[in-house]
Amino acid sequence: DRDAAVERIQAEVAAEREAVKAAGGLFVLATERHESRRIDNQLRGRSGRQGDPGLSKFYLCLDDDLLRIFGPDTLFAKMMNKNLEDGEAIGSKWLSKAIETAQKKVEARNYETRKQVVEYDNVMNDQRKVIYEQRGEIIDSETVDEVMTAMRAETVNAIVADACPPGSYPEQWDVETMKERVANILDLHPPIDDWMQEDAVDAEIFEERIQEQADAAAAGKAAQVDAETWRGIEKSILIQTLDHHWKEHLATLDALRQAVFLRAYAQKQPINEYKQEAFALFERMLSNIREDVTRTVARIDFQFQDPEPLPMPDLPDFLTTHIDPFTGEDNSADIDAGDLGVIANTLPPMQIPRPDLPEGDNPYAALEISRNAPCPCGSGRKYKHCHGAI
Repeated sequence: DRDAAVERIQAEVAAEREAVKAAGGLFVLATERHESRRIDNQLRGRSGRQGDPGLSKFYLCLDDDLLRIFGPDTLFAKMMNKNLEDGEAIGSKWLSKAIETAQKKVEARNYETRKQVVEYDNVMNDQRKVIYEQRGEIIDSETVDEVMTAMRAETVNAIVADACPPGSYPEQWDVETMKERVANILDLHPPIDDWMQEDAVDAEIFEERIQEQADAAAAGKAAQVDAETWRGIEKSILIQTLDHHWKEHLATLDALRQAVFLRAYAQKQPINEYKQEAFALFERMLSNIREDVTRTVARIDFQFQDPEPLPMPDLPDFLTTHIDPFTGEDNSADIDAGDLGVIANTLPPMQIPRPDLPEGDNPYAALEISRNAPCPCGSGRKYKHCHGAI
C-alpha cells in the first residue's frame, strides 16, 4: 500500500510539473525593489530552478523611498518632469542601472552602520576583558592580601597627590581636604597639622606615614577573626564592589553611546570621542573601586554576641505519628496494649499464641470497621490482625 501511494504521488507531482512548464513556468511579480540586491536576486532565482522556464518582473514607483532618497536626482527628475500620463510604464536600461546604483548606496550605508556598531562594541569588549580577568583572578586566588594592600597604597597615593600637587609649596597644599578624605576613606585622624610644623615637610613622608597607619589598622581588624574568615570577607568585598561599579559603568557607557553622535555637529569624529570618554570613565571606575574597597575594609566593625535563645513553642508531653506501611494511613490514634493497661513485660499481641480461626467465621464482617481500628473482641490487637485478617 505504501509503495503504491508513493508511486501515485510521484505521478501526480510529475504531471503537475509538466503542466507548470507548459504554462511558462513560475512567474514572480514584485511591487518594489529591496534595499539589498541579494534579496532581489533570490526572488529572481525562484522563477527558474534547475533549468526550468520562468519569468520575473519588478514594478516600481518613482515615489518609493529607494528612488526618492538614494537615486540620482537628475535622471528621476527628468522622467518625472516629462509629460507622462498616470499609469504609463517606463522601461529603460538607464533606469535599471540607476536603481542598482541606489541599492549600492544603501548597501554601503548599512555596511558603515554595522561597522560602527562593531567599533563601539570593541571598546566595551576590551574593558570587559580587563574586568573579567581581574574578577577571575580574585575568585581563583586563595588570598587577596596583596590586592588589598595595593589598592590601599594607590588610594593613599591618590589622596596625597590630589592635596599636594607635584612641584608645589607646602603653603599651597590643600590640607583640610586631605584630612577630610583620610577620615572619610581610611577612617584615620593622623596629626597632619603637627606634621606641617616639622622642619622636613614632604608629600612622600605624609604618604608613608598615612600608609603605615592604614596598614596597621587593617592588620588589627584582620586579627579579630580567624584567617579563613578574613580571606572570605576580603573576597566578598572585592567581588561585590567590582560588580556594582561595573554595572554602573555599563549603564553610563550606554547613555554616552546614545548621545555621542551630537559631537559630529562640532566637526568631531563620534567614535573617537566615544573611545576617549570611555577610557576616562573606565579609569574613574577603577579609582572608585579602589576607594570603595579601602573605605569598606577601613570602616568594617565586628560585633561578637551570643545569639539570643529562640522561644520554644508550648508542646504536649509526648507527640508521635505513625504511618501504616501497608495502607499509608495515619494510625497514631490506634489503641495499643499500653492504653489497655497491659504490663509492658507481656508478649506483644502478634506473639501471643492464639488458636486459628475457622475460615469465614468473622462475627464482625457485617460491621464497617476500619482495618486499623481495635478489634471489637477486646484482644488489644488491630482488627486487621485479629478477626479482620485476610
